[in-house]
Amino acid sequence: MPEEGVQLTPKSELLTAQEIITLARLFVKEGVEKIRLTGGEPLIRPDVVDIVGQLYKLEGLKTIAVTTNGINLARLLPRLKEAGLNAINISLDTLVPAKFEFIVRRKGFHKVMEGIHKATELGYRPVKVNCVVMRGFNEDELLGFVDFTKDLPLDVRFIEYMPFDGNKWNFKKMVSYKEMLDTIKQRWPELEKLPCEASSTAKSYKVPHFQGQVSFITSMTEHFCGSCNRLRITADGNLKVCLFGNSEVSLRDHLRLGASEEELVQIIGAAVGRKKKQHAEPALMSFPLCQDALQNPPNSKQWGQTFSHWLTLRASLPKHMGKVLMKNKLTQQLFLPGSHPEQQWHLTTGILQTQLRGCCVFQKDPSSTFDTKCLEASPVGQVSVDCQSKEASPGSEFCTRDSGSCTHVPHASDNLTHTDEEGRATMVDVGGKPDSRRSAVAGAVVCLGEKAFGMVRQNQVKKGDVLAVAQIAGIQGAKLTSQLIPLCHNIPLNHVEVSLSLDEARYAVVIRSSCQTWGRTGVEMEALTAASLAALTVYDMCKAVTHDIVIKEVKLLSKTGGQRGDFSRV
Repeated sequence: MPEEGVQLTPKSELLTAQEIITLARLFVKEGVEKIRLTGGEPLIRPDVVDIVGQLYKLEGLKTIAVTTNGINLARLLPRLKEAGLNAINISLDTLVPAKFEFIVRRKGFHKVMEGIHKATELGYRPVKVNCVVMRGFNEDELLGFVDFTKDLPLDVRFIEYMPFDGNKWNFKKMVSYKEMLDTIKQRWPELEKLPCEASSTAKSYKVPHFQGQVSFITSMTEHFCGSCNRLRITADGNLKVCLFGNSEVSLRDHLRLGASEEELVQIIGAAVGRKKKQHAEPALMSFPLCQDALQNPPNSKQWGQTFSHWLTLRASLPKHMGKVLMKNKLTQQLFLPGSHPEQQWHLTTGILQTQLRGCCVFQKDPSSTFDTKCLEASPVGQVSVDCQSKEASPGSEFCTRDSGSCTHVPHASDNLTHTDEEGRATMVDVGGKPDSRRSAVAGAVVCLGEKAFGMVRQNQVKKGDVLAVAQIAGIQGAKLTSQLIPLCHNIPLNHVEVSLSLDEARYAVVIRSSCQTWGRTGVEMEALTAASLAALTVYDMCKAVTHDIVIKEVKLLSKTGGQRGDFSRV
């Protein structure tokens, strides 16, 4: 608690219990299996027991958890357990009563300890104890916390000190996971590592014969952003895809304006698509200028001090997928195998500061209310510049003299395929072709100029988030290709991916789109339409800033499948 206290949010701005349940029901319907009520301090909310009880009634929700300072826990826990509370985290940074009083600005250490013991008595296994370790403050208590697990079924979680607004973070105060681990191993060399889930935020260890265990939340030195599957909703209804970030989307406002369930899912999906690959490097975070440059521009609200509690939503894939979560050992991306070996069902990973990549997976499942099931964000490279040649022959390779880059031209037809013998336009009959895996990648570049580019990078364009809107437009464009291009077949797409990255050297947005299908005709036009629609959307959203915008390099980058073979523009 800061010395000056905190400014409380007006009650009218907070989510009501019914709004919390409405949002929770939506997330659970889309596959969320765990909800955590946290803070601030959730147990000061008078309707918290009722909220837990209503959450417990949501079919498909497996875990209801709470993170609390523990002061009111012993009094409320019997009722919370009866209402359906499954798991407990208690924040406790010291085992010294005087230090405790300094941290929270009030007495109550004995109440927290009473709450911990009450939780173990009521059968909670384990009771998680969160301890933020700070050099010069409590790093000398590491061994005491480990010893705390000897006779109690606790999971003491040592958290690396992270920078938030108002906590006067300094790199020198941070004690790294490895330093903590070394200190503990000097006392207990037999400390053994425990297995953990792929999406776990903690690295867990146990001293043999101790009832409990210890864990490390390595949010600074070994971040887990790429596998993080948490979403957060603030007490006043703002969705945050990263606790560390400043970017927020108000679900409360959309709810109160009567947004439909489908609209809310689209808003949430767009926000998840902007999830970062990682937060800023810890060594740089101690410098304000670096912090401003590496994070999104801060909101006017100082969220670290104003919200009284959080609703944490742990996102998992919908149950009806019924697949096994796997990890690609090369890319470290999480994915689910689809019905064909060629299809990749990706999970949300991350996003670099000036790069955005969106992945929309289409799943035709009668039990699903929406086709678009997830957005992926991960780092993307720059799209290569097109190479040109004066002449080429079917089935040949040619290179540019200057760049040395080559383009492979597959065997092509001598005739136009979309005209009949009399030269009239006609659609190609693909009825006799065999089904096969088809894919295509296309690209485009939108040169904005310095001013518009800077506004896009800082997300200051009045029409909204240019990259996110263009990403969605590209995905929609791919799906609507047959309605826009008269002779294109209506193809059931398995996978559409649209990525946008910022090229500061050219003040440009670089667009890359890819499409996949399992069918009888290719998806080149779908990929090209996606890139074109994304580029036109960037133009439309930035034209109020300047009309000196150039769309160029709209081209097919590669394709696979089909009778004419593969094509790659290297």
